[in-house]
Amino acid sequence: MKKCCKFYFVLFLFLSSFPVLAQKSYSPEITAKEIQESINYLASDKLEGRFTGSKGEKLAAGFIENTFTNAGLVPLFNGKYSQPFPFIASLKLTKHNSLEFDINNFVLKPKIESEFTTAPFSGKSDINTELVFAGYGISAPDLKYDDYAGIDVKGKTVVILRYNPEGDNPHSKFEKYSAYRYKAKAAREKGAAGIIFVTGFIPKDDADKLMNLTYDGAGGEASLGIVQVKRSIINEIFKSENLDLENYQKKINKTKTPASFVFKNTKVKLSTEVKEVIEEGHNIAGYIEGSDPVLKDRYIVIGAHYDHWGWGGTGSLYRGSEPKIHHGADDNATGTASVLELAEKFTNEKDRLKRSIIFIAFSGEELGLLGSAYFTEHSPVPMDKIDAMINLDMVGRLNSEKNLIVYGTGTSSGWKSLLNDFNKNYNFKLTFNDEGYGPSDHSSFYAKNIPVLFFFTGTHTDYHRPTDTAEKINAAGEESIAKYVYKIAEAIDENPERPNYVNVPRKDSGRSMSFRVYVGTIPDYAAQVEGLKITGVSEGSPAQKAGLMAGDIIIEFGGKKISNIYDYTYALGDFSPGDVVNVVVLRNNEKHTFKVELGAR
Repeated sequence: MKKCCKFYFVLFLFLSSFPVLAQKSYSPEITAKEIQESINYLASDKLEGRFTGSKGEKLAAGFIENTFTNAGLVPLFNGKYSQPFPFIASLKLTKHNSLEFDINNFVLKPKIESEFTTAPFSGKSDINTELVFAGYGISAPDLKYDDYAGIDVKGKTVVILRYNPEGDNPHSKFEKYSAYRYKAKAAREKGAAGIIFVTGFIPKDDADKLMNLTYDGAGGEASLGIVQVKRSIINEIFKSENLDLENYQKKINKTKTPASFVFKNTKVKLSTEVKEVIEEGHNIAGYIEGSDPVLKDRYIVIGAHYDHWGWGGTGSLYRGSEPKIHHGADDNATGTASVLELAEKFTNEKDRLKRSIIFIAFSGEELGLLGSAYFTEHSPVPMDKIDAMINLDMVGRLNSEKNLIVYGTGTSSGWKSLLNDFNKNYNFKLTFNDEGYGPSDHSSFYAKNIPVLFFFTGTHTDYHRPTDTAEKINAAGEESIAKYVYKIAEAIDENPERPNYVNVPRKDSGRSMSFRVYVGTIPDYAAQVEGLKITGVSEGSPAQKAGLMAGDIIIEFGGKKISNIYDYTYALGDFSPGDVVNVVVLRNNEKHTFKVELGAR
């Protein structure tokens, strides 16, 4: 080991807050051997899937810091490699959660967790109201069906059946109205104070399970107290009205006719409070300072996310009953391993660099690009000094045909010729996608008007499953990709001109969507705001033409209140292409209204 590397390693042991339990081989060249070593550790059982904020994430962070230190990178964040960022890791119920029914002066108090639970998207509430049965809680004028017709629920608590009059049939015409969030939105718009969900009688699934307290990526319904109750409890309330819940439900299902009513003999007291549990994720970054007296103050960012799904989570596609480690070898130990190799390679040749190069491993990507979004909002270098961002995500499954997908090829006018020129030595079968926005960390940089390139070898049957393991990686193929990326980054650095930025019109993905209209807004999934913050708008889109901008927070769409991404999605479904709607946004804490003519997908 070089003397300077020994010094940095000792300094790392002194300064680092992360444990060091593994080291990789060091070579100034990009090698399949080192790539495989890094993946073997990052995707090992010891790291338990590297979920953001977990012990495994911290072990991975320590490994990355160790590699950056040995390579001789300068810590990016005021003498530290780590940039902590807050995120909502989970939810928990406070002591302020209770439910009580007064049935003809008989008090029925369901037990929390076993007989009722507060919904994860409930607001904080203290309710003492009348109780109304609102059927399935569906208001669907297009289907000529409205459970709220002829009944006033303002200031009252509504009992709502799950699913719809056609059961849990995913192909039902009622399906789009059946989600918990959609029903909560409808109840809120009708003025209800609280909601009690209950699973009715479903022939194929009669388990009557209570919902899990799982964060779904959006804030709660601030004005509503929402719980789910076991069917046996609602049965008792129906009996007090000389009714039978099962028969009543069957009647609604058969006739497709709402039959809502006010419970004459029952009142309800409801208190709810869900607390967000905030933890820390960690971006890990170091840099090499360029040698050109002018260009050294400009940067190229080379990055990859190192987090994955731990033992599973909302993004897991595993359907087994027993929890298993989601190793995330391809997603994205591979991209991380390539960043480490590129850091070592460029450090060995740093005297030739004109620009400075930042090497960064993001966490929180799987949870919604949290780490990269935080970095771009809290960057230690000016964002307008970053000339390009190169992202590597899932680059470990290069097949025999050498298919390599590159996204962002339209974000600078010179990208395609650059990629093709250097491919003469590698013979990849390149597929170009011009768009700069997408489901990986480059999107956060593109939203800041930075040209991007994203390298990707494609999805596979192990994606987001425990079977994404290290022995399935084509390390030799990844070596060739990393060397190709090195040549691309080297060429960007050598060019004294900054790559020009192009705002690429977003194309229809061709996938079936729950709504038909097109607006062109890019949601900021990392923002914790009341409303929907947008990170950008697509070139030529209705949103851009109307004047919407990155940073706007949409609070109303076509007269519908927008509190989160779910409200926005559901509001889109209420309109058709060609409709002109008022969109109200907060911009610098001031309200602005724009008329948007909706496009078609």
